[in-house]
Amino acid sequence: MTSRERRSDAVANRDRIVEAARAELSESNGAAADLKLHRVAKAAGVGQGTLYRHFPTREHLLAEVYRDELTQLVDAVEPLLAEHPPLRALTGWLQRTVEYARVKRGVMAAIEASAWQDLYSGHHHRLDEALGKLLDRGKDAGEVREDIDATDVILLLGALSRIPESEWDPRAQTVVAVIVDGISAR
Repeated sequence: MTSRERRSDAVANRDRIVEAARAELSESNGAAADLKLHRVAKAAGVGQGTLYRHFPTREHLLAEVYRDELTQLVDAVEPLLAEHPPLRALTGWLQRTVEYARVKRGVMAAIEASAWQDLYSGHHHRLDEALGKLLDRGKDAGEVREDIDATDVILLLGALSRIPESEWDPRAQTVVAVIVDGISAR
């Protein structure tokens, strides 16, 4: 086996581990403290040694799940804009933020505040830029209020952090619907 093959295999293993961890978090409603690493390894089809080589601690794995979730959210902007009118693209993107918020909440609860701050500060600008692009397209199309910016929407999305887990599914979508209604041009 060549070095290149091992490298691609290692990347595939890492990707499967992150996906398995995301699935475990979804099943536990974002409760990162309940994340069982042996279950993640089994679901990913790797041994625990492989999991720990990639992610020496639960915090490392949770941080990567968060980064991956954020990347998927940011990368969704262009396809949504290509397939839908701006306000519909923005609405679809905001609906995706519900799962991102659930993962973020679980990660925040499970890692130390200093580690969370480092993780968040290194990546939050990507979220701001993605949301800004969606808002700008909506404004250009006359579908989004001119006085709204990404900070306004992110502050409103903060309401997701106050939803009790037992009420998450119905209330999170209601929060998104109220945000969309509030930023829509009349």
